[in-house]
Amino acid sequence: MDKFSYVNATSLKQVTSLLSDSRWGEVMVIAGGTDLLAELKEYIETPKTLVNLKTLPDMNGIKADANGLTIGALTTVSDIAMHPTIQQHYSVLSQAAASVATPQIRNVGTLGGNLCQRPRCWYYRDETVNCFKKGGDMCYAVDGLNKYHAIFGDGPVYIVHPSDIAPALIALNASLKIVGPEGDKTVKVEEFFTLPAANLIRENILQPNEIVVEVQVPAPNPNTKSFYLKAREKGAPDFALSSVAAVFEMTGKTCQRANVVLGGVAPAPWRSPEAETVLTGKTINESLSMNAGEEAVKNAQPLTDNAYKVTLTQNLISRAAMMAIS
Repeated sequence: MDKFSYVNATSLKQVTSLLSDSRWGEVMVIAGGTDLLAELKEYIETPKTLVNLKTLPDMNGIKADANGLTIGALTTVSDIAMHPTIQQHYSVLSQAAASVATPQIRNVGTLGGNLCQRPRCWYYRDETVNCFKKGGDMCYAVDGLNKYHAIFGDGPVYIVHPSDIAPALIALNASLKIVGPEGDKTVKVEEFFTLPAANLIRENILQPNEIVVEVQVPAPNPNTKSFYLKAREKGAPDFALSSVAAVFEMTGKTCQRANVVLGGVAPAPWRSPEAETVLTGKTINESLSMNAGEEAVKNAQPLTDNAYKVTLTQNLISRAAMMAIS
């Protein structure tokens, strides 16, 4: 990797000041570093300065009350997975966090890092390939090897967003707080991510001088059931081939409201209004659950090597719906 200077942050104001005059890539922040260090070693990123966020106070921890959760961006993935209140009342989030990578990575990786991690596309990660994501003029997945790439999103880049936690937070209607040199702002997690058609080289709305500082999750309504289902290629920890974060507000076996968000199939976490419409206001049974899965994938556009994701996603949605009545 290239040489860089290293700064231990003492305040958010200092961080945004260090970032404010930089363009993307000149000054970068680091917390757990499980993604960024790999990019540095592969020369995908070559910052002049790294700012260590883990020395900041008050950005690590989980607060739970009757209104919901407040989770600091430096909270580790393992702390989220193991938190008793999250396990009991926000199970989709606990299950998503527990599915991330390995225990060693979950013990180091942070919430903010999981949300802001970069694509795992093998073309993007190859330092010799100058693809769209790195300012080039094509997405090599279109005519190349695309087994793990997107089936939704309409291109022109066919990465999939690697976060497990992001779909769960969207399904829970969570928001996040962003701090920049002009103060802070709160946005819905669903609005945080962007598609390539809006920005070819970035995956979210952060500006070079902004950072995520916390996530806010509203308390679920009574009789809410939630699940995170993840299909991966092997039994060992891996990224999702497809995943489903599903939150159901139930009265008996009738679904009063459904939030269904997909992972591993699009350049951003992918909400499925089609599945939600099928399920909302209906009594769930096997036929209805299968119909929800079918409707969710009817507009999928698989590439040459990833049509299997269509059937896989359809079945995950059907399974999640049936779990709501089990």
